[in-house]
Amino acid sequence: MSVDQTQDIAGGDEKATAETMAATATRSYAVAPGYRLNVRSGPGTDYSVVRVLPEGAEVRINCQTPGTWVSGPYGTSNIWDNIGSGQYVSDAYVRTGSDGYVAPRC
Repeated sequence: MSVDQTQDIAGGDEKATAETMAATATRSYAVAPGYRLNVRSGPGTDYSVVRVLPEGAEVRINCQTPGTWVSGPYGTSNIWDNIGSGQYVSDAYVRTGSDGYVAPRC
């Protein structure tokens, strides 16, 4: 495969990638069962708690960003999920089905 073919393929997939990212951003993800999850003002445990999600909550991830490392029921991660303006939760407490990013970076 030539470089030109690779560029054509990548360029042709931009719309599909954008649609996939949009679909992912609107999907709801469950918070780990039995946990009330702190929502923080930034991507780390040093940020203030702005609210607490109740047990059984689901979140919609707008974007994700690296922050402080947290250990939770879904492993240890430095990924933080933005769920609203100035609202972040640790991905280690959200069942995304992935150890990596599932939404665009913030």
